[in-house]
Amino acid sequence: MTALSLSQRPARLPELLVSETFGPTFQGEGPSLGTLAAFLRLWGCNLACSDRMPCDTAYTWDTSRYSPGEHMRKRSIAETGDELLGFGTPLVVITGGEPLLQQKRLLPLVDRLLAEGRRVEFETNGTIPPLPELVTDGVQFNVSPKLSNAGGEECQRIAPDALRVFADSGQAVFKFVAERESDLEEIQNLVDRFGLTPVYVMPEGTSPETVIERARVLADPVIARGWSMTTRLHILLWKDERGR
Repeated sequence: MTALSLSQRPARLPELLVSETFGPTFQGEGPSLGTLAAFLRLWGCNLACSDRMPCDTAYTWDTSRYSPGEHMRKRSIAETGDELLGFGTPLVVITGGEPLLQQKRLLPLVDRLLAEGRRVEFETNGTIPPLPELVTDGVQFNVSPKLSNAGGEECQRIAPDALRVFADSGQAVFKFVAERESDLEEIQNLVDRFGLTPVYVMPEGTSPETVIERARVLADPVIARGWSMTTRLHILLWKDERGR
């Protein structure tokens, strides 16, 4: 028996770099808050937040503190799809890190989830434009541009071309993490520059007390601007417990 030539061998499907999958749980943020959901958390990010606004999923990218060997595994598209569908939830949230770093690999997975009647939401920092194939019925992008409170230069945090693609897609919502009322001026500037709508403001915090305290400070100014507010339901219910 002779070996198959390269052209005769079946193409190997790409693997995903996965930090964790979990569910059933709730979507804890944004317009689908409270919806029964399963989560796919991918490994890798193109941004790094400051100590002032520490990332609550640093294990998905910070190799100076977390070993990829412990917090990342390669998973096949088929295996990942089987697991996500097995949770039996109407919504699948694909997050990270920054999930759009792997968007080409995700196309067959998203196609399968949609074919099985699931909705898909991407949690993205808005610096990478989505592929046209991903901008389709049943897919929503929860875009969270980083404010100056996250650290880093604006040219790193804000990608004008990508934000315009999201804004023009008709399938994106824009969710901003705020600590105090003064952050709303920065949000307003981005909204005006790039025509971002709808807008959700989310209080920063990794404890229920902090989330509630900041929500109370932000609520009336957010109403005055005609925006929406979202809490962090998973924090209110389970504090900062991983995988909830």
